[in-house]
Amino acid sequence: MAPDTDSRRNDGSDLTLRWSGRVSLTRRILAVNIFALLLLAGGFFYLDSYRARVLDNRTEQLLDEVRLMAEALGVAPAHYRDPLIRKLARSNGARLRLYGPDGALIVDSRTLGERNVVLRDPDKDGWGQRIARLLDAGIDTVVRAKRAPLYREQNSGTAWNDVRTAGGGHASATVWRAPDRTPVITAAARLPTGPDVLMITVNARDVTQTVRVERFRLSVVLLVVTLVSIFLSLFLARTIVRPLRRLARAAVRVRLGRAREVVVPRLPERGDEIGMLARALSDMSLALRARIDATEAFAADVTHELKNPLASLRSAVEGLGSVRDTALQERLLAIVRDDVHRLDRLISDISDASRLDAQLSRAKFEPVDVGAMLEAILEQRADRGIDHDVRLRFDHQSDQDLIVSGEGARLERVFENLIDNAVSFSPDNGIVSIAARVSDGKLDLRFEDEGPGVPEDAREAIFRRFHSIRPAREDFGRHSGLGLAIARTIVEAHGGTIHVESREDRLSGARFVVRLPLAGH
Repeated sequence: MAPDTDSRRNDGSDLTLRWSGRVSLTRRILAVNIFALLLLAGGFFYLDSYRARVLDNRTEQLLDEVRLMAEALGVAPAHYRDPLIRKLARSNGARLRLYGPDGALIVDSRTLGERNVVLRDPDKDGWGQRIARLLDAGIDTVVRAKRAPLYREQNSGTAWNDVRTAGGGHASATVWRAPDRTPVITAAARLPTGPDVLMITVNARDVTQTVRVERFRLSVVLLVVTLVSIFLSLFLARTIVRPLRRLARAAVRVRLGRAREVVVPRLPERGDEIGMLARALSDMSLALRARIDATEAFAADVTHELKNPLASLRSAVEGLGSVRDTALQERLLAIVRDDVHRLDRLISDISDASRLDAQLSRAKFEPVDVGAMLEAILEQRADRGIDHDVRLRFDHQSDQDLIVSGEGARLERVFENLIDNAVSFSPDNGIVSIAARVSDGKLDLRFEDEGPGVPEDAREAIFRRFHSIRPAREDFGRHSGLGLAIARTIVEAHGGTIHVESREDRLSGARFVVRLPLAGH
């Protein structure tokens, strides 16, 4: 377990989504793709501006044409005027009308036999044209296209605004809307040799046809892209949202206390972030399950360990009420005192062990000089005196810095436990050797004694809680069996390891090896 060492708490405020956090991920995926489609649909606005530019160009072109025609008619002989109007109408596909100064119609290319501008009756068109006009109306409404006035025939030339304006000496043009929604352009110019005014009318169906073709192509592209976008959105929702929902349901079941029966999917076939999340949640679930099992086992062990001294204490207390022998009462009182001390020691160790993980998770690590700490521990023990005349020896190079990052009080407890353990198993006048070496950014500490050693099959079991193998000369109940378990928890919280092995010199005894990362590594 790695502690949080002086790190700022992250509450996820930098990842908070305001309004979008209330919308499901599937809808958000669809919304993003639909937004891209709306950008593509903006092409309809471009087509509207394209149509406006084409009509503007056609209008300018028609103004130039009506001026040239007016000049040609002005210089043409009177007897050649009608054939010229007919010829110009045929070559331009337009309807030409010549009005006098009072607005009376003088010549009309239609009466001369050129019926090349005939507006269609929308009621007589087929269903295809009707659908096309309906789509035009709908798209024009959406893009808010400027609506031209409806084209209507006028009996008098003065009723035409273009004719009145051209009568003042300026050429004029107007864009109209035919009943079938195609544009009609009228332009008028005064003849240079007289007051007569020439008006030309063109039904620009080709502009509408071009825009409709482009709209159709854009609609097909938009439809295909929409279908592909919806398919991809559903695919993303299936590959992202569905596994997330499975993980969320599994997490909810774990939260409801069903961690033992919940199998969090690991999604091994996925190498993306969702696969990483699934495996992380699975590992977290397994760790939680192991923690729950360890807590249950710890509770059972605590109950078992407390029952023994309580049973002994109850028997001694009950015996005190019926025993009259003073010597026997003293023995029973001694048992009561030993059991009370044993319970006090056991409860203190259990309390420390149960709070150790939480305390280490909040610990603030600082540089700790392990060499100076061990020298101070050995000096204090020498001043107090050591049981069984055991000698302590510390072997290290004085020029090496034995600095690790950790919590000094916790590390001191580890070293105290290991030294106590080595002293208790050492024979009289034995030697407990402590060696410190630095290699590959690690600090290796070796605690060696001359006791009986630890059997190979028990080298892992001794680090379990309440597992206690004590020397024969030590009184029962003096230790709770939590010392080595606490030591391993502290060492692993500091990013290190602890294990036991045989001595390299093949002498009897055990060697406990603690490896800690040096500060800055």
